[in-house]
Amino acid sequence: MTDLTDLTIADAREGLAAKSFSAVELAEAHLAAIRCANRALNAYVLETPERALDMAKQSDARLAKGEAGTLEGIPLGIKDLFCTKDVRTTACSHILDRFTPPYESTVTANLWDAGAVMLGKLNNDEFAMGSSNETSFYGEVVNPWRRAGSDAPLVPGGSSGGSSAAVAARLCLGATATDTGGSIRQPAAFTGTVGVKPTYGRCSRWGIVAFASSLDQAGPIARTVRDAAILLGVMASHDPKDATSADLPVPDFEAAVGQGVKGLTIGIPKEYRVEGMAPEIEALWQQGIAWLTEAGATVKDISLPHTKYALPSYYIVAPAEASSNLARYDGVRYGLREPGKDVLSMYENTRESGFGAEVKRRVLIGTYVLSAGYYDAYYLKAQKVRTLIKRDFDQAFENVDAILTPTTPAPAFAAGEKSGDPLEMYLNDIFTVTVNMAGLPGISVPAGLSSEGTPLGLQVIGRPFDEETLFRVGHALEEAAGPMAKPQDWWSKS
Repeated sequence: MTDLTDLTIADAREGLAAKSFSAVELAEAHLAAIRCANRALNAYVLETPERALDMAKQSDARLAKGEAGTLEGIPLGIKDLFCTKDVRTTACSHILDRFTPPYESTVTANLWDAGAVMLGKLNNDEFAMGSSNETSFYGEVVNPWRRAGSDAPLVPGGSSGGSSAAVAARLCLGATATDTGGSIRQPAAFTGTVGVKPTYGRCSRWGIVAFASSLDQAGPIARTVRDAAILLGVMASHDPKDATSADLPVPDFEAAVGQGVKGLTIGIPKEYRVEGMAPEIEALWQQGIAWLTEAGATVKDISLPHTKYALPSYYIVAPAEASSNLARYDGVRYGLREPGKDVLSMYENTRESGFGAEVKRRVLIGTYVLSAGYYDAYYLKAQKVRTLIKRDFDQAFENVDAILTPTTPAPAFAAGEKSGDPLEMYLNDIFTVTVNMAGLPGISVPAGLSSEGTPLGLQVIGRPFDEETLFRVGHALEEAAGPMAKPQDWWSKS
């Protein structure tokens, strides 16, 4: 029998239904894998083995009665941005040290209602601010992949690096993640996993620690397109507690997988051929175009003229909203409190000690662009550009059903390679931020290996609330690329 940790969610669901193994056995296999690997990978910041086994026992009881939910007995990892009732949730920041929420996020509540099992909380960049998972208070996550012939640790992408690393290393069958400027799709591309950023409003943001409220969106990371579709179908819902939640029915995303791409028109934006893009990324893009053409899709060139303004506009809008959202962390009501001679110095000391360097950088940028005299020049102008970026997509989607681009401009880089240069780091989001600025859905699908032997991903962008087409196109790419290799299990020998 296949090792239980190598199963897909779809396969595990069938195995549990056939009683080939139990939910407890499935959970125990993953808990053993975490014990073996987590010291080396640092994907989990909090393991919850007792809760996992208790939830698995309850799943076995429901399976025995024929009352199985959609994700009954499926072991998942939860990004530490999602509030989990009575389980520590810190956004991987010192300022939320030991914070234990008395409530459950809507997304995780949906998962538990469907019978999923929680293995623990996954590492992420502090407050989701980062593209490499090097800013976490709990230390950086290590990518389970390595360059051929090298032992140098690589980053897993960010901010959902713990989620992508855990899924790739077989430490969970799937994981929750969030995407504000590429934080699901970029780590998925770096680790050979599938990451879906749904349309803004498709998943409730209630109970998720906020970074930039008009950009944040929850989504899944999994090992196959089908698994991602299964997870998103449960995570998505209308939620009256979130004013931005869309009051729309959730389609059967899994049913869209395998429908093929015949009759679809796929757009190729010329503006995504950026200066400095690795030649192998361009080659991968051309390969993706060939795969979709062979599968029956029509491919046509399109223009998204305001693309070049997306990254600078994003790095005005996102820090501005972060500056506002993070003002609540003052040491008064919850989390860290550093003493001071008066209330003001207590605020200052708490924020100085509690926030990491990248969070401070973005809060300062955000405060600056919102300040008197600069609001119109920066923030207001960035919002106008955002409207133009969305209009570009609206016009493109009059003629195409989906858009194909690379996910990242290069493969995974080494730890410490770019962390000293914020601008270089921010450029990792160059192909992904437009999707958040326009509120669109996007998926990253593994499409091959780089010359270094590390994963590369292709991105498909869709119309608002048309994730079904993403799953159709993503599955066609997945089928053409063939099964993704596993990373070498070096951690059990270290």
